[in-house]
Amino acid sequence: MADDAQEKTEDPTSKKLDEARKKGQIARSRELSTALVLIVSGLMFMLIGGMIAKAVFGVTQRMFSLSRDETYDPSHMFVAGGEALMTVAGPVLIYMIIAMVAGIYGSVALGGYNFSWESAAPKANKINPINGFKRMFGMNALVELLKAFAKFGVIGGLAIGALLYYKNEALHLDMELYPLNIFHAMDMLEWAFLLLTLGMIPIAAIDVPYQIYKHNKEMKMSKQEIKDEHKNAEGDPQVKGRIRRLQYQAAANRMMQEVPEADVIVTNPTHYSVALKYEENGNRAPVVVAKGVDELAMHIRKIATAHDVPLVASPMLTRAIYYSTEVDHEIPHKLFMAVAQILAYVFQLRAYKAGKGKKPKPVKKDLPIPPELRR
Repeated sequence: MADDAQEKTEDPTSKKLDEARKKGQIARSRELSTALVLIVSGLMFMLIGGMIAKAVFGVTQRMFSLSRDETYDPSHMFVAGGEALMTVAGPVLIYMIIAMVAGIYGSVALGGYNFSWESAAPKANKINPINGFKRMFGMNALVELLKAFAKFGVIGGLAIGALLYYKNEALHLDMELYPLNIFHAMDMLEWAFLLLTLGMIPIAAIDVPYQIYKHNKEMKMSKQEIKDEHKNAEGDPQVKGRIRRLQYQAAANRMMQEVPEADVIVTNPTHYSVALKYEENGNRAPVVVAKGVDELAMHIRKIATAHDVPLVASPMLTRAIYYSTEVDHEIPHKLFMAVAQILAYVFQLRAYKAGKGKKPKPVKKDLPIPPELRR
């Protein structure tokens, strides 16, 4: 049983996940980030690669068409270099910004944005050689090695395929006219680069579910950990149970002190008891001073009998009052007529015992109780 309690088989609680997130322990996939950056870069290379090629061609043309004065005057050379740089800067800057956005999104696509000072802080276990050996020869290291082989195999295979496909075109570039051969070479590079980046898709598609599975496995909790967490969050159940029992006993004792002062005890008569008190000269409706079920109901009856408080059996009214009215509260107005008949009987019975009236008739069984209050 102890082993079952310590075995981590339970899903993590929200508290455990929140604490792990604060520590920087969330699912991340470097392969997803790399794949997204490379694919977006490949697409951008195809879209603005021609612009970059034209800009490079313009720079080359400008550098090889310097006049004699520009060649011997350093200031002219810097001006020409600045013009050439500005020509290339536009498309290259667009390329870099979009690639940067793709890199940021790829980093937070799995697990969301999270920054943790705790994970960034230096820790002794990170430089511990024993922990380092465990990381080098653990399951994670084996998975990373397999991913490295997979990337090498997929990317290498695609590279060889691209070389074989473009071999004849590449060998005949020197036979094409300038600058068409440069644009042709750029076109081949664009498609070859995009083909290589697409090879990252299957690797990322395998790595993302693995990282989610790995993170969920690391976050698993044992039954004992869940119990301890509930104890810390809500208190020890045994202590809370004892407090509830003590509170219940205190409330029951207070109620028992009020029973002798009640005017009548309405009973089920086997399971429920409700003690009512009514002040004829007061401005309040009849009040429930005590109520109980089973053992507590029997205890109320014993105290009432000992103090000569009359007991009146009315099962439906007893249940209606028990479920609709709390202790020290007035009865609902919908029960006034039914309770009034009970009190009239009690007061007539009290007068009869004092020799001031006739013996009252028993309370009717079909008291006026609204359907919504019947139990």
